[in-house]
Amino acid sequence: QVQLVESGGGLVQARGSLRLSCAASEGIFHSYSIGWFRQAPGKERELVAVIHWSGGVTYYASSVKGRFTISRDSAKKTVYLQMSSLQPEDTAVYYCAAGSPLVADPSKLQDYFWGQGTQVTVSS
Repeated sequence: QVQLVESGGGLVQARGSLRLSCAASEGIFHSYSIGWFRQAPGKERELVAVIHWSGGVTYYASSVKGRFTISRDSAKKTVYLQMSSLQPEDTAVYYCAAGSPLVADPSKLQDYFWGQGTQVTVSS
């Protein structure tokens, strides 16, 4: 069964930190790149970070580079997004996604596996 389950969202003050978790099913975790998209009200879904299934290649959007870190724990089949120095513009619903590959192209979004999303709200 294909499954991605996110957790860890919430309300945080500006300059604070949060860690999101994405627990993946066995087949997903070892075969697909896993990453995080986010979508703010009235905006398109934006690719934030990706980690290759091997763990060896990562991607960050320029808006989060240096503040966010993506990582994976093979024993727990979980991908993490550590978010630091959060700003109000980071407020969005964050979605875990899996694809092969996982890219920012909007026309590819329908091809990916998705989690249910978790709300991140950053107050000023």
